[in-house]
Amino acid sequence: MTRRILIRPEQLFDVDARCVRRGWSVLVEGRLIAAVGEGLDAPADAEIVELPRMTLLPGLIDAHVHLFLHPYDEVSWDDQIVREPFALRVARAVAACRATLMAGFTTVRDLGTEGAHDADTGLKDAIALGVVPGPRIISANRAIVATGAYGPKGYNCCAAAGAEEASGEAMVAAARRQIGEGADVVKLYGDYRWRPGEPSRATFTVEEMRPVVELAHAAGRKVAVHANTAEGMRRAVLAGVDTIEHGSNGTPEVFAMMRGAGIALVPTLAATDAITRYRGWDGKAPEPEAITAKRASYSAALEAGVTIGVGGDTGVFTHGANAREAVIMADWGMASIDVVAALTVGNAEILGLKNEIGTIALHRHADLVACEGDPTSDIRALERIAFVMREGSVIRRP
Repeated sequence: MTRRILIRPEQLFDVDARCVRRGWSVLVEGRLIAAVGEGLDAPADAEIVELPRMTLLPGLIDAHVHLFLHPYDEVSWDDQIVREPFALRVARAVAACRATLMAGFTTVRDLGTEGAHDADTGLKDAIALGVVPGPRIISANRAIVATGAYGPKGYNCCAAAGAEEASGEAMVAAARRQIGEGADVVKLYGDYRWRPGEPSRATFTVEEMRPVVELAHAAGRKVAVHANTAEGMRRAVLAGVDTIEHGSNGTPEVFAMMRGAGIALVPTLAATDAITRYRGWDGKAPEPEAITAKRASYSAALEAGVTIGVGGDTGVFTHGANAREAVIMADWGMASIDVVAALTVGNAEILGLKNEIGTIALHRHADLVACEGDPTSDIRALERIAFVMREGSVIRRP
């Protein structure tokens, strides 16, 4: 018998209409939303969930996480890749999945296992089978870096690779292998440091990236590109990618190109904030150069009208604190209501899942969360998640 649940919040955020609806309820049947609106009657066999003083939202989406990493102030990136046992890294990822889901993030895009090989496929399967709790995972498998351009570096021998190295025609073969292993999205590193201490520089050429984009799109996958430099971003745009991650040194000219091509930016403000704090910044003036540059690029992207996704590079900082990115985005100039929309329907569209998740609408997946307060006026309400439903199953109750 199909389980029915009627959810009655204080108010509901209608992301499509960009307004709060008071007195609206949601009826869930099995894994899907069966009805939404005012004055819904509860079927005789339905469980009723009352959520006073709370705002009901679609399940939150983090568009840039690394489930196989944990905060760098605990263990450096190099040591996580080289020294931590594989089984420990998988166990940490399982814990990260639970913390992420409990924080109201019912879908994440994991953009690289960072040396954990193909473990993302097994993790997705474990969640889908109900072996462990976690969000829906859109994964990039190992990610692809230019030969010689990634890390770790400086070890005598046998150092694990943080991603799969390839160049030229071998990039297409690498993308094919990763898709076959289970990658839902292809990730390329469009720029990086050739040696420790050097500035980031563009690595792949447009001619190298374009065939990978064509292959991925033919396989029904999107392409995400790590790019901080203006040149790396420019090449990614010309190659026809779908999202650019970070964009720390983006220029108005590059952002205009992105808007014209319909390419979204996932700025990962929280990662920059976290790393500068690990290095001793206390969050007060004067700001480090990295923060000033990040603010400037983010402002330029907003000014250019680029589609902005919400993804903090979670894993650089604590899993479960995913809302940190949304808070910074609002603090740095985006209206709270626009951040919440980007975090839900906006991210769903970027991921190609708008018809399945991201809105509270008929026949969408019953991924629903509720927070204390109203995040459309106080973004920090997203840090007060009290109710979580994933695919019609209640994971967290007030």
